[in-house]
Amino acid sequence: MTRSIRSKSMVKKTVMNAAILALMTTAVVGCNRGIKPVVNDPVKLVQIAQPISVLQPVFNVDVGNKKASKKDPLSLQVGFDNGQIVTASRGGDLLGFDSTGQRLWSVNVGDEITGGVAVDAFSQTAIVTTRNGQVLAFDSTTGAKRWQQQLSGSVLTPALITNNRVILSANDGFLHGLVLQSGQSVWQFATQVPAISIRGTAAPTLLDDKTALLATADGRLHAITTDSGLPQWSRRIGVGTGSSEVERMSDVDGKPIVDGDQLFAISYSGQLLGIDLASKQVMYINELASLKSLAVNNQQVIATSLDGKVIAYDRNSGEMLWESNELAYRKLTNPVMIGNYIAIGDLDGVVHLFNPATGAIVSRVQTKGALTTLQSDNNRLLAQSTTGQASIWQLAR
Repeated sequence: MTRSIRSKSMVKKTVMNAAILALMTTAVVGCNRGIKPVVNDPVKLVQIAQPISVLQPVFNVDVGNKKASKKDPLSLQVGFDNGQIVTASRGGDLLGFDSTGQRLWSVNVGDEITGGVAVDAFSQTAIVTTRNGQVLAFDSTTGAKRWQQQLSGSVLTPALITNNRVILSANDGFLHGLVLQSGQSVWQFATQVPAISIRGTAAPTLLDDKTALLATADGRLHAITTDSGLPQWSRRIGVGTGSSEVERMSDVDGKPIVDGDQLFAISYSGQLLGIDLASKQVMYINELASLKSLAVNNQQVIATSLDGKVIAYDRNSGEMLWESNELAYRKLTNPVMIGNYIAIGDLDGVVHLFNPATGAIVSRVQTKGALTTLQSDNNRLLAQSTTGQASIWQLAR
């Protein structure tokens, strides 16, 4: 294991290195430029000397993934809210479970599901999207279909359900606001689409009670009112440089994190930003490239880099606190906080639990298939692998 305390100046990467590295493992929308980078083998895991028990399994179920592809490993996230759990398979199966993992219902939507599941327990609604740009709403307790709506492009991330709106970010650069009860389109917001970008979009999130925050392929964050889609402000996060379109890619594919009066975001082109929302001033910019969301706790911002580093920064100053190379080139997921630990998944379905104070791996759990995204809620960790294994763990007491 490699861990160190270092200054910000020692974490600089060139944009070109970040671009070449990401192309090893990520689909790019646009023409093929013939780049053939050297592929680094994932490091082998080192046995934990004195592992501790952090997570206990709640349930694990194979939801199916008949049309999975190693070249196109879409991230189908588990939908959950207040004990309601809904999972989806690439082949179009949608399954509802209770909090113990007991299956309640299943339906097939008739097309490939691409955007994962969003669940709203208050309205008892589950939202999914398909390859052909369909948005479908189901009763999350029975599986009964409520409505469907056609969008201009496909959606690759779960919707945001808030304030009687279903907010989606499509792969063609359009942001959509639909009525939760009927699916009627209320507003659309167009963003710039680069000639070449990473396939995928960041899931929309809430900035405040009335404002959604959406990240786009042109490296920007857009704050938009949820009810009418009116733009409030826009800020560039990713800044690509170079002579080619590949070098200038600046996608923000990791969902921005809003925590208290601070906003954190990271881009593919190598910028990690901390922003003070009260003053609307940038607190710091660190040079780190990632396509994954960040995690935050009271003292830290934690990131997983394109080449498999795990790095913790001071959330207020941006100073690097520690760095771990133990999972280099293992195609890491986003980090999430679960209790007092940092959870990160990898290409073998292993979830690694880090001590945030030291950067040491202290525990592991495993599922089947590569992991692309982790989620946490109420001391539970949720994951769905590219082979269709949906897993939930509970923080050990």
